[in-house]
Amino acid sequence: MARWVLYGTAACHLCERAEALLAACGVTFDFMDIAADAGLTERYGVRIPVLADRVGGRELGWPFDERSLRDFLETEEAP
Repeated sequence: MARWVLYGTAACHLCERAEALLAACGVTFDFMDIAADAGLTERYGVRIPVLADRVGGRELGWPFDERSLRDFLETEEAP
């Protein structure tokens, strides 16, 4: 299981752009299709794509670019 999870849906062009950004940055992530889970759909339905940190619990919602993605990945949650 990867540290990072990208919440989205199939055939979502913004999700595809987020996946491409993650790949370009060399990030290993799991993709979670929110359509398969009512709770995830309720939580993320209007916010996808959302990148979540399974370790720190942080989330980065769209829109994000390479710079903001790298900043998010390199910043640890303060205690």
